[in-house]
Parts: sequence; C-alpha cells; structure tokens
Amino acid sequence: MTSSPPVLLDVTDAVATITLNRPEAMNGLDVATKDLLLETVRRVADDPEVRCVVLTGSGRAFCVGQDLKEHLAGLTGEADVPLSDTVEKHYNPIVLALSTMPKPVVAAVNGVAAGAGASLAFAADFRILVDSAGYNTSFAGVALSCDTGSSWTLPRLVGRAKAMELLYFPRTVPAQEALELGLATQVVTQADFAGAVAELARRLADGPTVSYGSIRQAVAYSASHPLEESLAFEAEKMALTGGTEDHLAAVNAFVAKEKPVYRGR
Repeated sequence: MTSSPPVLLDVTDAVATITLNRPEAMNGLDVATKDLLLETVRRVADDPEVRCVVLTGSGRAFCVGQDLKEHLAGLTGEADVPLSDTVEKHYNPIVLALSTMPKPVVAAVNGVAAGAGASLAFAADFRILVDSAGYNTSFAGVALSCDTGSSWTLPRLVGRAKAMELLYFPRTVPAQEALELGLATQVVTQADFAGAVAELARRLADGPTVSYGSIRQAVAYSASHPLEESLAFEAEKMALTGGTEDHLAAVNAFVAKEKPVYRGR
C-alpha cells in the first residue's frame, strides 16, 4: 500500500490548498516534507490559474516546525542533516516564495503552530485560527535562534517589544490572545473553520489578483526602503495595475453601477 505524500495540493476554482500531511508527527518538517513543500509553494506561485493560496495542516496540528527526531539524528551523526544547511536549502526559500508570490496567501491554522510552523503562518496575509489553536515560537526553548522569517515578520505583526518577549520566552499563545495581538485575522470554532477559510479564499480568488499581488509587494517593499524609494515602487505598481483587464472592468462596472467580475489579469 502506497503511503500518502507529506504535502498535498488541491487546486479548485483558482484556490490552491497546500496541506502538510504528517498528522502522526504533528506535521513536523523532515527533509522529505520540506523538499515537497518548497516544490509545491513554487509551483502554485508560478501558476497563473491560481489566484489564492491556502496553507493548512492535517490532523490536530498546523505544524510543529522542525522534525526534532531527524534533527537529533543529525546532531549525533546518524544522519547528514545539519540545521544550518536546511535553513538555507529549505526554510529560507520556502518562506521567501510564500511571502513574495504575487497573490494572496491564507494560513488556515487548524491546531498548534510552533517554531518554523508558526513562522510559516506569520508569512501569510491572513491567518484564520480554530479556537483551540495556538502559536509557540519554540526556538529559544531548544537553545536556537529564530528562522523561517520570524525575525522579520513577527515584529511587524506585534511590534518589537512583544516579538522579543515571545521569542525569548516561548509559550503557547492561545487563539484569542493571538487575535488581540494581531497574529490572527479571525478565530472560529472547529465547526465553522472550514467554512470561514473557504469564504475568505473565495473572496480573494474572485478579486483583482494583480492588484492584490502588487499591494502585497508594495507593503513588503516599504518595510525596508525609505519613503522616496517606496513612492517610486508604488508608481511602478500603479502603472502595472492600471493596464490590467481587471482595472478596466472595475471602472466600467463603476460607471454602469454594476458589480465587477475580475479575471485576475
């Protein structure tokens, strides 16, 4: 009997759902999972038919980050998987592709998100949490620095002081507190979770994709560039979106007092 792959991909009606699929390991990230996750994220990023990406987990966890059993084998020399190599080979390119793709990304946090798993959720534009979920940065708890972009994303979500507290002193931040901190867009019950994710994904996939992607890139650009350069980047993106079919459709619909239908181009 063939085992199920550690990462699943479903593309339906322009929504790509990427599911981490190691429920028995709480979706811990071993090499096979990281290889396939990177391949999958890059695939949906480059697919013009995909207009929204949802990242979620199977079972009771979203993702607990690095598979520590495999990591321990690397520390003891039983396996050739040094942590520094996997950061550069896997975590950095995964989060870069996830953060910079020109289309919206939703993290559907179905359970605990820890370490690199929490970092992956922080890289999304929106985070819908089931009310039993929570975040734990975890890194300092095993005497490691932070990775997968959390040094960049977390302070921008909660501010530097709170980010330092959460990184220095790891604890599980429950869903309701995550909502108050800005680490969750929405918190829902388990019964409402799938519907809430589907509703947001549908709204995003039906929207002006080039506009969303340009806004996403402009906000990221402005975080590390001065005002003058950010204004120039905005002008580039305004020129790009001003020439899209969706912009013309939106203007025509506004004049006709109708609801626009976007094609994502």
